[in-house]
Amino acid sequence: MLASKANWNFIEQEIANVERDNDSLSISPIIEKLLVQRGVTTKQAVSKFLKPDLEDLHSPDKLLSIDKAVKRVKLAIEQGEKLLVFGDYDADGVTATTVLIKALQELGALCDYYIPNRFTEGYGPNEAAFRQAHREGYTLIITVDTGIAAMEEAKIAQELGMDVIITDHHEVQENVPECYAIIHPKCSPDYLFQELAGVGVAFKFAQALLGYLPKQLLSFVAIGTVADLVPLVDENRILVYNGLKELANTTNPGLKALKQTANINGNVTEEDVGFAIGPRLNAVGRLQSADMAVELMLTEDPQEAITIAEEMEEINSERQQIVQKIVKEAERLLSDKEQQDVIVVAKEGWNEGVLGIVASKLVRKWDRPAIVLSIKPNEGIAKGSARSIPAFDLFHNCMQVNHLFEQFGGHSQAAGMTLALTNVQPLELALNKQIAQQLSESDFKQELNIHATLPVSQINIPLIKEIQQLAPFGMHNSKPLFHIKAIPEQSRQIGSMKNHLKLQFTENNQQLDAIGFGFGELYNYLTPHTPVNIVGELSINEWNGSQKPQLMIQDLSIDEWQLFDHRGKRQANLNEFIHSYSSVFSIGDRTRAESLGIPHKDYQDDWSSLENVDTLILFALPSNLKDLEALLKQIKPKNIHLCYYVKDSIYLRAFPSRDDFKKMYIFLQQKKVVSIDKDLPPFAQTNGWSKDKLLFLIHVFYELHFIQIEGRIIQVEEKPLKKDLQESATYQKRLQQAEIERKLYYSNYEQLKKHFTNCMEHLGSPKEEQSYGL
Repeated sequence: MLASKANWNFIEQEIANVERDNDSLSISPIIEKLLVQRGVTTKQAVSKFLKPDLEDLHSPDKLLSIDKAVKRVKLAIEQGEKLLVFGDYDADGVTATTVLIKALQELGALCDYYIPNRFTEGYGPNEAAFRQAHREGYTLIITVDTGIAAMEEAKIAQELGMDVIITDHHEVQENVPECYAIIHPKCSPDYLFQELAGVGVAFKFAQALLGYLPKQLLSFVAIGTVADLVPLVDENRILVYNGLKELANTTNPGLKALKQTANINGNVTEEDVGFAIGPRLNAVGRLQSADMAVELMLTEDPQEAITIAEEMEEINSERQQIVQKIVKEAERLLSDKEQQDVIVVAKEGWNEGVLGIVASKLVRKWDRPAIVLSIKPNEGIAKGSARSIPAFDLFHNCMQVNHLFEQFGGHSQAAGMTLALTNVQPLELALNKQIAQQLSESDFKQELNIHATLPVSQINIPLIKEIQQLAPFGMHNSKPLFHIKAIPEQSRQIGSMKNHLKLQFTENNQQLDAIGFGFGELYNYLTPHTPVNIVGELSINEWNGSQKPQLMIQDLSIDEWQLFDHRGKRQANLNEFIHSYSSVFSIGDRTRAESLGIPHKDYQDDWSSLENVDTLILFALPSNLKDLEALLKQIKPKNIHLCYYVKDSIYLRAFPSRDDFKKMYIFLQQKKVVSIDKDLPPFAQTNGWSKDKLLFLIHVFYELHFIQIEGRIIQVEEKPLKKDLQESATYQKRLQQAEIERKLYYSNYEQLKKHFTNCMEHLGSPKEEQSYGL
């Protein structure tokens, strides 16, 4: 048996409430079921979901204070005032900056942008930047993707005689800044959707300023919205769906160059944005000034765009190397510490711009909340980022010890912080105490929401293309996860380091490949003819013009007992198995058991105190099959490893025939008195018998009292009692040992598995997997 890494949650929802007049929409039962799971249950809702229309966007007029803000901007343009767009250094912030700058430029505004430096200024508006803007003659500042918490900065702007318009989407605190206008969905009771990204709010403002819906800006909106991980429902779905189409055919020199360096051709998906475009835009702000990202998207010069994009590519590669280096260093630090429920690592010199990525990687590896800090000894502080697991609200729990921080902000799953070096250990102790009080062991496992169980025979290219109608996928519209249970036809490790797993299934002539990146270590946990449970995403693998369905593995389990066959190997590698099992016992070869650090018993020992042993390792064959059967029924193992080795096989020796016994007896009768040393060797040589065979025949006759042995002389009994050969213990033992070897050592795997299955009745047949199939 092999446990899953994550908790599996099978989604089951009745579809009785779905209207049945969907035939005109050509919806299959599969799509219907997946839509119901997303709360899309009416014909109208289905139509809007599958064909997101820009006409269904909410009017920007419903955003509080937007009319006031539009009038102020237009007045500034009329009067020739200087406008400054104040953005943020992540992908959402730089695309929001681009959207608003392009709209203002179209209106003829005298405008520029400013993005704070992550390392010298930190997040959000700051006094120094506002004062510099005033000195440069700016009279109106418009924030994008930031500003809702800028209380002091708004006051300073007022004192300096500058107006501030805040456009933001972050959580609204108890108080809001006093400024000219705030455009924020969560501050607008009449606005029906509150989950716009920062670039989405900027787009709404741009639409209101321009007086029309600027489709040419949708590419930027799609990038920022996907990169910021906001829910991809309602307006966000409409914006991203249409924005990705614009992005695929964009004429913007910067975006074309960015796609070129990221090797994105043809249609652009949310995965292209999330894993290629977004990280490249983010990389600039993580390592230096984010201005380069805005410059790329604003330039009209194709050659300049290529130059900037190539430089950004180098920066992104550098960012990846820095992340990899810090992850390795963090793992080394953790190896020297006792494992805690909360991971806290800190080191001088770590680049604070990438610590959030590092924390995410540590969370994925250890399923623990992680805080990664860069130590600044000259300032006596540590600064960094944190990421959490779903069961632990990082923001709430950190706020319980808010006195330990000099600066702190974030939400349930992510946070940024600055604290005194002397408070790092108290923070670790406090969070470990909180998590111990709140969570159980199962809470540390990730949770996978599985949308359906499908047979391999139903997974094909048309099905996968149908499912793609539900894209773009993201928060609140997750890519469907499917479960299959089948016996792999082939399994192998792939990759230069053999760290990936590839399984191949065939059912009713339908073939399915399953690929598990990072699952290579599980190869040794697979056993022949054993069904495997796999959860993953369906995709299409295109190679040399052909398409094949494939499943990208996210988790794997085996819910039946397993037989691992190491027979004949003198030193099977058991270390990795031993460390992964909860309880292990072994039989035979006490020396090897002790070297592996596992408990040991013999077949004849008392096993009555042991029940439900996770894993049993057999280092030796039993002398009686009934002993093994009784043992299995007593301890009920879930995994059995066969590690025995037969050095001197009884089964392979020629077993004497009845004619052999008859020849031997006639010879003894004729001789009456036989010298073991003088008479037997020539006789054995004449008949082609080995020494072992000869001794065996003598032992059997001796046990049956057909002969007597004194010293080295054999004498034949004159009137022995008539007995069958089977009455000899030696004869029976040899027969029994040969049978044991035949069944347990020389049988093939299928025969062996069948034999053990008959002894494993305590596990019964695996329960039928509850089907959530479509």
